[in-house]
Amino acid sequence: MIDREHDLSVTRQALVLDISRSSVYYLPCPTSPGDLALMRRIDELHLDYPFVGARMLRDPLGREGFAVGLLHVGTLMKRMCIEAIYRRPNTVRRQHPWHRFRVEL
Repeated sequence: MIDREHDLSVTRQALVLDISRSSVYYLPCPTSPGDLALMRRIDELHLDYPFVGARMLRDPLGREGFAVGLLHVGTLMKRMCIEAIYRRPNTVRRQHPWHRFRVEL
């Protein structure tokens, strides 16, 4: 996409392609082996207990030797697209008066 050897400057190429110049120079850093091990364990725990969120995962991980906080567990869960399964609030309440709970025949 961006050719550094081209006559057109990198800035102009980014402008023509309508991308930011910082994304041209960005090099993603790899995930550390410690985070990969932690993510694997979070995934295993989530498969066993899908209703457990980041707050409840922090303590078992700490007992297993992972020195990890609530925000780090939550960040890794978001990166893996994992969230706790639980009943959301106000799912039973009727939103409109014409909504019926049962169909009358």
